[in-house]
Amino acid sequence: MSNDGVNAGRRRFLVAATSVVGAAGAVGAAVPFVGSWFPSAKAKAAGAPVKVNISKIEPGQQMIAEWRGQPVFIVRRTEEILGNLKKIEGQLSDPKSEFSDQPAYAKNEARSIKPEILLLVGLCTHLGCSPTFRPEVAPVDLGKDWVGGYFCPCHGSHYDLAGRVYKSQPAPLNLPVPPHNYESNDIIVIGLDKENA
Repeated sequence: MSNDGVNAGRRRFLVAATSVVGAAGAVGAAVPFVGSWFPSAKAKAAGAPVKVNISKIEPGQQMIAEWRGQPVFIVRRTEEILGNLKKIEGQLSDPKSEFSDQPAYAKNEARSIKPEILLLVGLCTHLGCSPTFRPEVAPVDLGKDWVGGYFCPCHGSHYDLAGRVYKSQPAPLNLPVPPHNYESNDIIVIGLDKENA
């Protein structure tokens, strides 16, 4: 058998082309496989944990994430905000959060793992409207005693910046604190309880 008529350049081209097509096929098969590792939209809506990067929240500001189809308010509180929480305890319906929905590790004055970071399910406990973030102190429409918090535009319920409801409001309970934990200083996992992380 003679190799006199074989074109070595053509053979190298065919081997290379076959390798490229094979590699592209492997990548094409791997993408859906790797994609299947991430929770689907249906799983997220059912309560799959959600990771949120909070590094860009400035002190005194809020960002909104979504978990189980609900808004989750995440606030970076300042020392002034934390100090104001103590000043208004007498005006609150449940200042110690005895009757409210929060994990045991958030059943404290700040209702959080880290005092400066607050997480709340952003639905009023009256009829489920979404309260507005009103961090300003003593605005004209909320009165001189307002030290910042949440105002529900539907029926007028007021909450402080720990999500605690004021007395004599339509809302019966404080805003819920979702289960969460810290993966790092900047990454919060909502929906995964600290004790079960």
